[in-house]
Amino acid sequence: MKSKNKSVPTIALNKKARHEYFLEDKFEAGLELEGWEVKSIRNGKVNIADSYVILKNGEAYLLGSQIQPLHQASSHVVCDPDRTRKLLLKKKQLSVLFSKVERDGYAIVATAMYWKGPWIKLEIYLAKGKKSHDKRDTVKDRDWAREKERMMKHSVR
Repeated sequence: MKSKNKSVPTIALNKKARHEYFLEDKFEAGLELEGWEVKSIRNGKVNIADSYVILKNGEAYLLGSQIQPLHQASSHVVCDPDRTRKLLLKKKQLSVLFSKVERDGYAIVATAMYWKGPWIKLEIYLAKGKKSHDKRDTVKDRDWAREKERMMKHSVR
């Protein structure tokens, strides 16, 4: 019997995204990768901290992600670690993304890269940018929740 609680093997995270943006709608996208990129990702040589998604010609592309090539795996191939990678999404998802970005001024931010079976998936969110006072409020709320948990833990004892 398969267990319901499966942990997804995460490859890379963008921790700054939750601090910089209000994350609203979540999408899961595949990536169009080359062979040397998959080998590098298996070794954990990927960074999506400053990555974002642009929409062009009816398709979505990932910019700002870095996949460092392995020296032994990429001796015969010209590797570009900063190349633009195409995202694989359904037409309905793309139309939702296009409409939100064009009309409502949303940004599309990559938050996580993970394995789903043999495929590499990218978790992207429709996001609105936070102002500096919003960031302070978020930090204050998080600290208060942590303090509340401490008080509840000590009051039970």
